[in-house]
Amino acid sequence: MSSFLEHLNMTSTDVAATVAFLQTAMPEFRIRGEGHDGSARYWVHLGTDTTYLAIEDRGATEKGPHEPYIHPGVNHMGFVVSDVAAVAERMRAAGYREGMTDLDHPHRHRYYFFDQDDNEYEFVEYLSDQVPERNDYAL
Repeated sequence: MSSFLEHLNMTSTDVAATVAFLQTAMPEFRIRGEGHDGSARYWVHLGTDTTYLAIEDRGATEKGPHEPYIHPGVNHMGFVVSDVAAVAERMRAAGYREGMTDLDHPHRHRYYFFDQDDNEYEFVEYLSDQVPERNDYAL
């Protein structure tokens, strides 16, 4: 078995809003588990059978001082989707703030959107099954 990212754990000011954001983009994501424990007021595992996001309410009420691409930490999370234009349409219709768009590459198209906590998410559709074309950074 090769290694892969199983999950990412994040704190949210509004778990339900984060779940709604992610399910708007990727309706196939489901809540795998949820509950309360001693350190989190409420937690949700949202994703597929093999990968998920652990979203926790730990009492945060405001965004942190992290500035993506300036401070160390996560800049954005990337998700491969089968129809990125449909994702962008759903996200716009739901009123989510849009970031960068990159439709210039012949083998991948990307849209970026922000959730209520200003976390940035990249949604990418690969237009080729050829790995060298998908991963071509010279174009």
